[in-house]
This record gives sequence, C-alpha cells and structure tokens, in this order.
Amino acid sequence: INCLINRFLELEARVSVEMMMFLQICCFGRCTGISFIDSTCIPVCHNKRIYRNKVFRNYATRGKSTMGWYFGFKLHLICNERGEILNFMLTKANVDDRDENVFNRLTDNVFGKLFADKGYISQGLFERLFNDGINLVTGIRSNMKNKLMPLYDRIPLRKRSIIETINDELKNVAKLVHSRHRSIFNFAMNVLSAIAAYSFFEKKPAVNIDFAIEQHSRQLTLF
Repeated sequence: INCLINRFLELEARVSVEMMMFLQICCFGRCTGISFIDSTCIPVCHNKRIYRNKVFRNYATRGKSTMGWYFGFKLHLICNERGEILNFMLTKANVDDRDENVFNRLTDNVFGKLFADKGYISQGLFERLFNDGINLVTGIRSNMKNKLMPLYDRIPLRKRSIIETINDELKNVAKLVHSRHRSIFNFAMNVLSAIAAYSFFEKKPAVNIDFAIEQHSRQLTLF
C-alpha cells in the first residue's frame, strides 16, 4: 500500500496543469452579485521545527493569523452565497490580505457586493474596487465612526461566516492542512485537490439572503 501511495504522489505532480484547467472549467461557481472574501492560514510544520524544515525553506514564510504565528502559506478565497468557490490564490504567509495583486487575481470575474471582515478595511482598496464595479462592504473598527448601513448590506455582512465554514471544511474534511509534504509540488497538488474535492460536496454552506432579510424585517415589526 505504501508503494502505491508513493507512486500516486509521484504521478500526481505531473498533472498540475490539467488539474488547474479542471478547476477552472468544472469546479468554480459563477458570481451572482453577492460575494464573500477571506483568507486562511496553511501551516506546513510546527513552529518548533521551522529551522529544521528543508522542503519549504525557500518558499514558505512566517505569518500571523488570529491563532498566532505560523510558518507556511495563506489561501485567499472568494465565494458566492451558494457556497460555491469563485476563485482562489495561494500566497506566502506574510502577504497582506489587501494586496493589490491578490485582489486583481481574485476579483477578475466578480461584480456587485463583496463582503469582508475588518481586516480588509482600506480606503484605497475600496476606491479601486469601486472603479471596477465592485462595492466592498466591511464592518467597522472600534475606533471608527459609526455609519448607517443599508439593511441589504448589514444582513449579508452578518452571514459572512459562510466562507469561514468553507475554510473549515477544506481543512477538516478535504484535508487541506497536514505536515507530511515531501515536495513543493506535492503541496500545491494537495491544495488543488482539496478545492476540487470541496466542489463535489453534496451539501455546501449557503445563505438565502432574501429570506434572512425578510425574517429580520418581521422581527423589527414585532418589536
């Protein structure tokens, strides 16, 4: 069995181009005008073994997430309200979520509303996306002035956890993260395979925006 697994891993790296084409044609969803964006960390080894790691020595970097410092990469995802992945980009761990190159790649075929967390707050980014026909909607930090937000923006922003659920399923179900990689090509194919596997999940996290707004309006009326 171990010989078969090793042979499979050797052959897997040879179809990287075909796998990318398969993702583009068969696995990605379509933008509906409501999109969510987020990033998740992909550590490749324990922090205590960073200096001993040889596979990713010239590729991975140190970065910081909500869980603390790690050594590895960062996966940027964008999805629609149906839970379908629209696009993704893999970067080093120290790349900012608001990086211009990342957004140029991710928002290539995106339009309408784009909901994100507070880490994406940037006036320059908002203006750049607005000129491309994308309205970036984020929460506000504690040191910012409170502004009135339309109900149609406030409700989807509360449902932004949909993309966090996708990240969780990629890691815990599709096995996106593990520390047994023996080459950078094997790591890249594992990322592509996890995203492809998720696209075939029978049940994906989804949000019915119109239903959520209707329920919220009823609660306000009763109150």
